[in-house]
Amino acid sequence: MVYKDWLADHCKDKLVTADEAISKIRGGSRIFIGTGCGEPQHLIRTLVKDASKQDITMYQMLSFTLSEFVNDPSFLERFSLKLFFISKPLREAAFEGKIDYIPAYLSQIPHLFSTQRIGIDTALIQVSPPDKFGYCSLGISVDITRSGMENAAMVIAQINPMMPRTWGDSFVHMDEIDYCVNHPEPIVTNIPPSKDNEIALRIGHYVSQLVDDGATLQIGFGQLPNTILKYLDQKQDLGIHTQVITDGFLPLFEKNVITNKRKSLLPGRVVASLCMGSEKIYNYVDNNPMFYFRSSEFVNDPTVIARNDNLISISSALEVDLTGQVCTDSVGYMFYSGIGDQVDFLRGSSMSKGGFSIIALPSTAQRGKVSRIVSHLSEGAGVATTRGDVNFVITEYGIAELQGKGIYQRVMELAQIAHPKFRDGLVREARKHHYIFADQLPPTQEDLLFLEGYKSSLKVKGGKTIEFRPILPTDEFSSRNFFYSLQDKTIYSRFFYKISIFSHEMVQRQWASVDYRKNMSIIGLVQKGGYKDIIAIGTYANVDDTIAEIAFVVREDYQNKGVASYLIEVLEDIAIENGYKQFMATVLKENTAMLHVFTKRYPNARVITKDTEVEILMDFSHSKPKRKKNT
Repeated sequence: MVYKDWLADHCKDKLVTADEAISKIRGGSRIFIGTGCGEPQHLIRTLVKDASKQDITMYQMLSFTLSEFVNDPSFLERFSLKLFFISKPLREAAFEGKIDYIPAYLSQIPHLFSTQRIGIDTALIQVSPPDKFGYCSLGISVDITRSGMENAAMVIAQINPMMPRTWGDSFVHMDEIDYCVNHPEPIVTNIPPSKDNEIALRIGHYVSQLVDDGATLQIGFGQLPNTILKYLDQKQDLGIHTQVITDGFLPLFEKNVITNKRKSLLPGRVVASLCMGSEKIYNYVDNNPMFYFRSSEFVNDPTVIARNDNLISISSALEVDLTGQVCTDSVGYMFYSGIGDQVDFLRGSSMSKGGFSIIALPSTAQRGKVSRIVSHLSEGAGVATTRGDVNFVITEYGIAELQGKGIYQRVMELAQIAHPKFRDGLVREARKHHYIFADQLPPTQEDLLFLEGYKSSLKVKGGKTIEFRPILPTDEFSSRNFFYSLQDKTIYSRFFYKISIFSHEMVQRQWASVDYRKNMSIIGLVQKGGYKDIIAIGTYANVDDTIAEIAFVVREDYQNKGVASYLIEVLEDIAIENGYKQFMATVLKENTAMLHVFTKRYPNARVITKDTEVEILMDFSHSKPKRKKNT
């Protein structure tokens, strides 16, 4: 092969066997090992086999090969293993205290090396063969490997022709390497088992609602974030700025869903630090100019991340408490994974124009026995992400939006997306901690996924789009704000008397009556900056088995735009589904606009005039054809 000739011609003094290279390492050395699937397996095994190597400290971000030795008492006598992230093969050893875990943000680990806070005597890395100019590539492991190499007193590189050659800041010249070992071997593969089940499907459904075309995504470590990708295959022109590329991205590359065209930072390029997966994804990134591999101090720097407009960070967690604290690295006192890239990307996405973060997790663990939405984090659990950093939390039961909300609202948002069997208990604990009102009603224990079918949208004059969905207990503050935004005349027309206070107690009475079948409330929302305003509420309430009473209130700036007419159609569909045949309404005689809305929809409505009010009976069989809804 050409590269062997090049090495023989240019690096004769550096080209050694693995045994010869490892013999250069002194006892008591601090050794950095390249990350994850890019780790130099042959060098690691040779190092461990050399019985003369004693009192060695190893630093690695993600480790796989060392799992072969970590249960050997003689290995533990000679080597101390310090990891920044605990991989699945080493999890049990971590539980048993055989590994020292270093909690650190990925963006800051290189700084620990460069400042000698963590000193490195030797770096063991793996690279692709050199080109004719002497440049090798760190391939699929750039992340903290570049910094570990640059700050080591001695660099030993395994040259492997099976290592992909990647573009970006991945190149290492042979002059930077002290000793090189030519040893071909298959690259480590790591394909997490797919969570392709009903829970993942539902979480993916909710995540896809928040991801717009043209967004730039970060996908965190773990099975679930990786699985979520397949539910984004209907999106267009997505971009990628992420720590790790996995096989989960392949279908989106192949379907041209990921184009990177609309990225504001490095358009046209996938920005990443690592690649972990199968031979298929390694072949895809090999010499592919679409991929731009950079080190972690760039990829994970929140100020760099923020240069991507509409950056959406999607990561997972082990637990989320009712105030919004997130644990990612430990199960109680047992260290399970690591802080990784989550905090870096949550903070970067919060500074991104139009960006935000999503924490996605199943609602339960241990086959449904334990809630992962908890009243407080488990004893010993670490807070990787603080209350102030969290935006959206998603489980298979819905979306909780926490940013800018107080503890009361957070409790209700998170209890609502917990597994139904744990909701009452969570609310009881929240009452005990005085997080919520003493009379607060718990969310229903019913699975409300069917409400997804009641979502729709309407574009009105002026170009605004109104989203419609069933009202939820978490809408209390928004609905009260909506009420207080209305003019006295509008309130009087709706309630027939003046109301100046719309209290928590009044809202609780309203929630108590909403069962989403016999009684239903639909709200209309419009985007306003980073949140959504309620601009309309339509309600029907049970009168008898076949008749429901209907009422509306629309904010003044959205009146005469067809909002009430649209709400009638939406509520009629739901009412028919639940066995109703008629609506009735009571309207002030002077409210001619609402009378017109009803009679236009139901030309054969029966109108009964009383003193100051008009009662209208509207039969669904006589309604006009419905317009097509946007869902």
